[in-house]
Amino acid sequence: MANSREDLSQFDISLEEKDKLVAEVIRYILFKTHQNSGCPIKRDELTQIITKNYRQRALPAFVINAAREKLSTIFGYEMKELQRSRPSSTNQGRASQQSIADAKSYVIISQLPADVYRKYVEDVNTAHLTGFTFVIVSIVYLAGGKIAEDGLWHHMRRMGLYENEANHPVLGNIKQALEALVQQRYLQKDKVNGHEGNTLFYELAERALDETINKKIKEYISQIVKNDGASTDVK
Repeated sequence: MANSREDLSQFDISLEEKDKLVAEVIRYILFKTHQNSGCPIKRDELTQIITKNYRQRALPAFVINAAREKLSTIFGYEMKELQRSRPSSTNQGRASQQSIADAKSYVIISQLPADVYRKYVEDVNTAHLTGFTFVIVSIVYLAGGKIAEDGLWHHMRRMGLYENEANHPVLGNIKQALEALVQQRYLQKDKVNGHEGNTLFYELAERALDETINKKIKEYISQIVKNDGASTDVK
């Protein structure tokens, strides 16, 4: 408690004020995560909550770090900062501007063991979206981390998922379901100029490149290959 009050002395705010700010940031993170289906939350959004009534320059970082600690110890969530990855074929100028504009964002990831999470937390009503995400990310992964839009839709059509389908019985609008993976930063789009005009590519974004997700993809693909009696080198 003494250390906490000592830290607060540099900001000239009380412990009660700090706790209130931390609680507001946590509520916002949990609400936005649920409302936006896990889309990353920009650091600027959290900073605005704090700077609305306070002008101390270092206060946002202090409060956000405190919120991160409480999310972990009380709610069992890791508040993970995303390092925005650049599209592989964009010109450096545009990529740099995009990277600066979206410099820092966060997602929360459960720290619970997988079996406990499935039993007590996982929403069975969204399990189909998790499956869709995993399959699409795996397709892009097997294509070398990047695939042309036509190529991706070719594989999706083989699974019965069509570009013009707006009322799929499970996924609803298929184009919107795919776009949601871009918003959630599992995929990113990259438009490349070629001899035959512009070609749109989908490639793995930072959440799909995360070590934990990447490991699960490799295990998933290896299991499918094993079940099919085939052999391949999953790197």
